[in-house]
Amino acid sequence: MPSTRGPPPHKSHSTIMCNPPRRADAALKTTKAAGVGALKTVSKSELASHNTPKSAWCAVHATDAAGNYTGGHAVLDITDFASRHPGGDLILLAAGKDASVLVETYHPRGVPHGLLKKLQIGVMEEGSYDDSFYSWDSDFYKVLKKRVVARIEERGLARRGSMEIWIKALLLLSGFWVSLYQMYASEFQAAVVWSIVMGFFAAMIGTNIQHDGNHGAFAQSKFMNKCAGWTLDMIGASAFTWELQHMLGHHPYTNVLDGEEERKKEDGVDCKIEEKDQESDPDVFSSFPLMRMHPMHEPAWFHPYQHLYAPLLFSLMTLAKVFQQDYEVAVSKRLYHIDAQVRYGSWGNVIRFWSMKAITMVYMMGLPIYFHGPAKGAALFVVGHMACGELLATMFIVNHVIEGVSYAKKDSKGAGDETEEAVGKPVTMAGDTPMEQTRREAIDKVGSKGSKAVPSVPFNDWAAVQCQTSVNWAPGSWFWNHFSGGLSHQIEHHLFPSICHTNYAYIQDVVESTCEEYGVPYQSEPSLGVAYRKMISHLRNLGKGKVE
Repeated sequence: MPSTRGPPPHKSHSTIMCNPPRRADAALKTTKAAGVGALKTVSKSELASHNTPKSAWCAVHATDAAGNYTGGHAVLDITDFASRHPGGDLILLAAGKDASVLVETYHPRGVPHGLLKKLQIGVMEEGSYDDSFYSWDSDFYKVLKKRVVARIEERGLARRGSMEIWIKALLLLSGFWVSLYQMYASEFQAAVVWSIVMGFFAAMIGTNIQHDGNHGAFAQSKFMNKCAGWTLDMIGASAFTWELQHMLGHHPYTNVLDGEEERKKEDGVDCKIEEKDQESDPDVFSSFPLMRMHPMHEPAWFHPYQHLYAPLLFSLMTLAKVFQQDYEVAVSKRLYHIDAQVRYGSWGNVIRFWSMKAITMVYMMGLPIYFHGPAKGAALFVVGHMACGELLATMFIVNHVIEGVSYAKKDSKGAGDETEEAVGKPVTMAGDTPMEQTRREAIDKVGSKGSKAVPSVPFNDWAAVQCQTSVNWAPGSWFWNHFSGGLSHQIEHHLFPSICHTNYAYIQDVVESTCEEYGVPYQSEPSLGVAYRKMISHLRNLGKGKVE
């Protein structure tokens, strides 16, 4: 879900060193690994310093040749490999951080063990990521990936790109430019209608072209993926800022809130960017001002009315992004707790950002003003953006802020505790855990058939959390899948972001049946209308109080 707000004002916080590094952080140690040679022992602070396209390191959880997790994290130098990476510079988003989720989710067939060993230059300090919210101990996601890949191969589908998406992209781009031209050339009353149509096509480009492009799923060619991602700049926003929020914040840590960071905010403390915990979803605390999007947030006096004013705020989403968030992130090189150096640390990217902002303002606002006058031209610009924002927000928000969806809270104070609450158990706004019920149902079903036991899946298993925090609508529908750019199959998208959205309708039943087999929730609504009504009802309930 896109965000409309930028980083918090620095003047209201005192930036301090919240987590002083241990002595071992300053001195590189070496360790001997069989067949590997000398490997550096890398601290989190040192890893965070290699966060630019010119020096890009990342950490991934260590595995053996069979893909089994062996404990600890390997450190990879991906600086030179980025130019040879099949997905292009998408890999640079991993720079300076634990990229385990990105590696797992963007490579459904896995990454060759030999390649990881070739890129490895070190190991993380022992215990560096022991406080992670997620568990990777279950085979649920491994089995699911194998089955989905098998279905795609069985149907002869391309994992990235398809004739369907290329035809659709051509139609949508044509519709955008034709409606934009008609907005210039028509009388004002007709121009308003064309502005709304233009906003519709802009939203469709956002969900159907740039979304897949920036996820590396639009085409086999990394150049064409980059071009598809660039269409977000074409309609006025920044693909770089979107990547940071969507791919580094929302996707890996859906509906997860960092409780420790929230307490620091309340105390007016703003830690250094390299010390902030990356495991927090910016969409649930930043997407819309005046909105309470997470049940663990403090309610304000106006939140009981948020279900009434939410649709208006939705329509302003892209305006706020284009005029506020994009600029703040480009200048500050941070987006909340996310370091933006991975993108804005490149002069080429900075030039692209400012150039596209200037060019799009010419044909999105300058020409309408030229043909219709300042007031009417500006009005056409606003109307188009409101139409775009309303449609985009509607299709995004119903997937994660809706009745029955779960939320999670990461609290580092409980990292040493082995209770379920400490490791993380997603719960609904009412405090229920849907996975407890689906687990019982799976066990009862297996017991009645006398078949094998239900495999164990932790509540905080990464893939299981995605299923608990996401909701589909109109599942299995080819039309709605195409209309929404795959957003109607949100569970499939979060589990397989590198698979082209045109495939989601064909793998949906595989995902649902595997969830049922493992006792993992799989929530879906019959239509967008039903999902929207439940979202508004959920916002009304969220405005009433706080769940501890």
